Amino acid sequence: MSNQGTIADPVRAKPEVDIDTLISLNPELLDDSYVYVHCCFQNRWKDMLVRIWKTTYLIDQATRSRSALIHAENISIAPMWTMVPDNREYTFLLIFGSLPASCEVFDLLEDIALPSGFHVTGIRRNETDVYRVNI
Repeated sequence: MSNQGTIADPVRAKPEVDIDTLISLNPELLDDSYVYVHCCFQNRWKDMLVRIWKTTYLIDQATRSRSALIHAENISIAPMWTMVPDNREYTFLLIFGSLPASCEVFDLLEDIALPSGFHVTGIRRNETDVYRVNI
C-alpha cells in the first residue's frame, strides 16, 4: 500500500452544471427538470394534523396539462398524518414533474373529494421553477 497523496474518487465527484450554458446549447435538455414548491401553512390551532395527497398537481392554465407530485418533504402523504406545532408557521416542500415549456401561469391543486383540499391559483412561472406559496 502506497503512502502517496490521494486522488479524488471520480465516482463520488459531482460535476457542476452551468444552467445558463446548458440552456444556450439546447433548451430541450431541461424538459426533465423538476418544479419545487415551498409551502407555508400558518397554524393557528392546537393539535393540528396535515397531510398531502398524491392527487396534488400543478396545472398549466393555458393547456390544462398536469404535472404530478413526485416527492414531498416535511409532510406526510395520505393516509399518514404530520403533527404541526401549535400556533406556528409550518413549511414543507413539494416536488413536481416539469411543466410544459410554454407554461406561463399555473395553479397548485390538491384534487380530493374533501372540502379541505387546497387550491392556489395564478402562480406566475419563473426561470428557476422554484416557488413559495401560502396554504
